[in-house]
Amino acid sequence: MNRILMFLLASLFLATPVHAQSPDDHGKQLVDEFVEDVVFFSGNFEQVLIDADGEVIERTTGTLEISRPGKFRWSYVDPYEQWLIADGLNIWSYDVDLAQVTVKSQAAALANTPALLLSGSANALDQFDYEGSYDETVTTWVKLAPRNTDSGFQRMELGFIDDTLNRMVFFDNLEQTTLVEFSDVAVNGQIDPARFEFLVPDGVDVVGMPAVADAPES
Repeated sequence: MNRILMFLLASLFLATPVHAQSPDDHGKQLVDEFVEDVVFFSGNFEQVLIDADGEVIERTTGTLEISRPGKFRWSYVDPYEQWLIADGLNIWSYDVDLAQVTVKSQAAALANTPALLLSGSANALDQFDYEGSYDETVTTWVKLAPRNTDSGFQRMELGFIDDTLNRMVFFDNLEQTTLVEFSDVAVNGQIDPARFEFLVPDGVDVVGMPAVADAPES
């Protein structure tokens, strides 16, 4: 069992740890600053999906890159390659092995989801209720819940170390838990804009119709 799984399972499932309550204004400030002040964010991640019985369903690794407002690239590398690219208008989900991409309107696809916070949309925080925060060793955990649960998840916790996002935990409507830990995080370092563009490769099937930007008024 790897380090992230051991740590998070211990705190979330195997025991009832004693948490030091963090001042609510501090937790809210951390989320506000992440959404409003972070323009660029990049890092590697390790993700673990756990079922209702605490069994590991899937373990994946990849990279996350954010360029605000409105753009991010979530790339799975192992055990399969898949790209999720938000270009500010559309979400492109590209399965490299299947040679298939699904495209949806970004505004509709991200509503009430954790990805909305990644994109840094102007109204992102309006779609979540802040439910307090607590300190656990060096991590400050901030609890948020979507005001509309139609997106399939019930709540999430964001973990900050030294005021930088380092961990995320998502709890969905199927009683599954997704644990994400970041490493090699860089904040507000420039990222190539081409990383947030998607051009459909030759021979790749496209499912869905991309939204088109409104033409400027003459």
